[in-house]
Amino acid sequence: MAMARRQIFVFMALFLFYTFLASAAHAGNAEEEADRISSLPGQPKVTFQQFSGYVTVNKVAGRALFYWLTEATNDPFSKPLVVWLNGGPGCSSVAYGASEEIGPFRINKTASGLYLNKFSWNTEANLLFLETPAGVGFSYSNRSSDLLNTGDIRTAKDSLQFLIEWMERFPRYKHREVYLTGESYAGHYVPQLAREIMIYNKRSKHPINLKGIMVGNAVTDNYYDNLGTVTYWWSHAMISDRTYQQLIHTCDFTRQKESDECESLYSYAMDQEFGNIDQYNIYAPPCNNSDGSTTTTRQSMRLPHQPHRVFRPLSGYDPCTEKYAEIYYNRPDVQKALHANITRIPYKWTACSEVLNRNWNDTDVSILPIYKEMIAGGLRVWVFSGDVDSVVPVTATRYSLAQLKLQTKISWYPWYVKKQVGGWTEVYKGLTFATVRGAGHEVPLFKPRAAHQLLKSFLKGEPLPKS
Repeated sequence: MAMARRQIFVFMALFLFYTFLASAAHAGNAEEEADRISSLPGQPKVTFQQFSGYVTVNKVAGRALFYWLTEATNDPFSKPLVVWLNGGPGCSSVAYGASEEIGPFRINKTASGLYLNKFSWNTEANLLFLETPAGVGFSYSNRSSDLLNTGDIRTAKDSLQFLIEWMERFPRYKHREVYLTGESYAGHYVPQLAREIMIYNKRSKHPINLKGIMVGNAVTDNYYDNLGTVTYWWSHAMISDRTYQQLIHTCDFTRQKESDECESLYSYAMDQEFGNIDQYNIYAPPCNNSDGSTTTTRQSMRLPHQPHRVFRPLSGYDPCTEKYAEIYYNRPDVQKALHANITRIPYKWTACSEVLNRNWNDTDVSILPIYKEMIAGGLRVWVFSGDVDSVVPVTATRYSLAQLKLQTKISWYPWYVKKQVGGWTEVYKGLTFATVRGAGHEVPLFKPRAAHQLLKSFLKGEPLPKS
């Protein structure tokens, strides 16, 4: 009799346990379904699934981060999760990564609809675009002061919390291989988030299966980034010998805020010596206005390694893509389809937030110590650099990475895509570095085929092709 009661008790306990699991799974599926995108306005038909919406990362402050998931075109359940972050600080991964670079769609010139990107990275992986921190794009905070005092630390912690909560909503990704990718100031975001994940995994019963990181034209180290940038300007004949010598001898490249004398030298170089160029691709045409004149608007978007003004004509094969994005993502029907702006944010969606950029509260002087932690932790680490970017140029990245003093495994060689030299690469013990020939700051925008090859080799953990 006692045995029978015990068996009934065990059966009931198991029944309740599995009922709980089923209800939890159903709740997760309900949240997932609420985020499903049926179709975006002007979107061509696709076979892959899309989801977008908000994840609250701080209930007290009401901070919520916006995401857009485009699943893999084939067999998404077997493919890894690639998270993409854009930099600024204060710029949107929806505006850049999703709409100009690696996402499945491009916005047409009238911003009336979308067309397919044949080199989309979702042919190889499930892509998760995250607008971080709160205040970027559609992400928001109910505490307005958050937009005036954010920085590296909060961005990393909120991004970790996002991933934890997001995987509860999408449990099929809980044990999937995860790779963090991004560009520019995401040279801070990506390694800092990787470090937060590594710390979290040590104490969690449900670790995030982080396998590696890949960053492009990445802000890495204040001193070596700045030294490498000024050297690039001089070596590419953008500035005079005299200005180069003055910058080298006047500026303290370790500082976050330079002296007035140094700032005036930077301004002189950009105003008087650069000319009307796009700093993000020194050989690309700038964006022309409808009357034929050239866009010469000054934005307060700072160079990622210096808080001075940047002359920013828009870049790319079509140099006006940011304009199309700002029209498209402010359309009410687009926002409704994306489940975005549900709280009616009191400002327009913009590709970059000048408020966040001006009020960035904390920044790491150097990310190199985190590189050492990631390498020691066994993560796959790749760094790539478009070689016609003058904002975070290839010289800056090479100067910075040289400080790691890594042992060379495969010496410098040209790598190929479609029988053409895609760039040059060197494989070190713990890190792979690659250049992309003829690419600007946004490598996948200027060289989509080469960037696609970068992703494929990175995910396989294989050196770039030698022929």
